[in-house]
Amino acid sequence: MAGENNPLLLTDEQMRRFITDGFLVLKTDFSKEFHGRLNEQLLKVYEEEGNPGNNLLPRVTELQRVFEHPVITGALTSVLGSDYMLHAHRHGHYNASSVPGAWHKDSYWGYNRMRNHHPWWAMIMYFPQDTPVELGPTGILPGTQNYDSRVFESNELDQEVLACGEAGTFALIHYDIWHRATPNTLGNPRFMLKFEFMRTKAPDKPSWNNVESAWRLPESTSTLFAQHDVMWEETWNWLSGEIGSMATTATCSSNNLENKLRALENEYEPIALNAAYELACCGKDGVQTLLSALHHENSHVSRLAAYGLSIAGKEAIPGLIQALDHSRTSTVVRAIFALSEHRHLAAEAVPILNGLLENASVIVRRSIAEALGMIGSPAKEAVEGLIRCLQDEDAQVRFMAGLSLSRIGAAADSAVPQLEIALQDENRYVRAHAAEALRYIGTERANKAIITFLFNSRWCPTTTPANQFYP
Repeated sequence: MAGENNPLLLTDEQMRRFITDGFLVLKTDFSKEFHGRLNEQLLKVYEEEGNPGNNLLPRVTELQRVFEHPVITGALTSVLGSDYMLHAHRHGHYNASSVPGAWHKDSYWGYNRMRNHHPWWAMIMYFPQDTPVELGPTGILPGTQNYDSRVFESNELDQEVLACGEAGTFALIHYDIWHRATPNTLGNPRFMLKFEFMRTKAPDKPSWNNVESAWRLPESTSTLFAQHDVMWEETWNWLSGEIGSMATTATCSSNNLENKLRALENEYEPIALNAAYELACCGKDGVQTLLSALHHENSHVSRLAAYGLSIAGKEAIPGLIQALDHSRTSTVVRAIFALSEHRHLAAEAVPILNGLLENASVIVRRSIAEALGMIGSPAKEAVEGLIRCLQDEDAQVRFMAGLSLSRIGAAADSAVPQLEIALQDENRYVRAHAAEALRYIGTERANKAIITFLFNSRWCPTTTPANQFYP
């Protein structure tokens, strides 16, 4: 959660650029001495013990000050809301190699899922040393956070933006953007400290320093691949607290619908993506076109149709619920995703989703575990389903259930006994997410359970193989 210092919230222009580009490069104002100490600690830990992985923060305790800095808390609050979660997965990337890394999107700890266009997740990539181009900063492909494919592969180096700068520079990125490590031609140690953050509450109003209510394009942008006017405006509206804001905003003739359907089938993803969003604006006829496309034999078309349906409003919900009975697993998963983005408007789907937990494939159960937390209503039924998910044989179903219960909060108090059991799970993320769920539930029993767990699992950050007991 955000630190005690007053967050320095993003401006409208910065939010517009984040929506279009998928990232912002910002800077903290810590002293050179602070970063010097931080780098000394990091070098010592890496030389003596190796990469601390998820224990990076407790092992290098001064890092906590970074995530209490008003520029960082303000950026995260602006994008994810004030109740954002610092995820248990974190990693200190060490790069002294002249070999560039591969372009990639980060996974969800091995979990293959539909990626949200709405910013439910974000990452901070923090550089604790001066990081010029020659030291191998992170390379980012602007505007690619909403693309499953890599576009412009032949000239992507011309599109790449480097997160370079003085010590204290960091990139705030949409979790799903394409990025890579660039070559370190100097060969000197370069750290990039990566931390992940999750939105725990859907937006009900702007959480940045909002002055202008209406969307408009940013004054400057790094996005060169395509213009996505409907998608960008819808994301702005979503961050402002609206659901289905673009539904029925356009009138489409039959010829228009046919043209948009052909565009949806285009192999170039930016064109097809625009068509999906534009169809979502066309009321009942647009929804019916998207529902037909959801069942399309081409998986690419079906996936993009799900994005259109996810912003189409109440009109899409009956057809999406009907699609839950489809024989093709991928169609069911996409229908679940689209329903989850409608949040409480899709409450009537919760009993059906709970019923699917009985016999559904593991991929479907994973999707249900996430969707129940995002729909969240009726809370009693959603929590009942998530308690079952905590007992699932699949670790990914169990750890997603913990995150979903974090989103439901105090209304998930009945899950506390099962969460106490999950604190002893063999999977580190099931344990971590169960602890987070207890923290966000926040009742007396939940607090007692988490304090006991943390006390029993406490560790000493100065105990190392070279310094086991004294001083």
